[in-house]
Amino acid sequence: MAKVCYSCGKGPGFGNARSHSLRATRRRWNPNLQRVRIQEGSSTRRVYVCTSCLKAFKVQKAALKQRPEPAGL
Repeated sequence: MAKVCYSCGKGPGFGNARSHSLRATRRRWNPNLQRVRIQEGSSTRRVYVCTSCLKAFKVQKAALKQRPEPAGL
């Protein structure tokens, strides 16, 4: 799985984790990606989108399918 947002292209940030003695070890900060169903033309697909794009409505989420009503109720 690629740690990249489908909408904005946000990827992981890299840097150093610093201990109390200030020794540096490499680490990465991953974006908060969520797997969502989006509407693309007439089809739907699942992609990874960061939460800032979801909050800003930068992607069109796919509508849920309606279940048929039970016949006996």
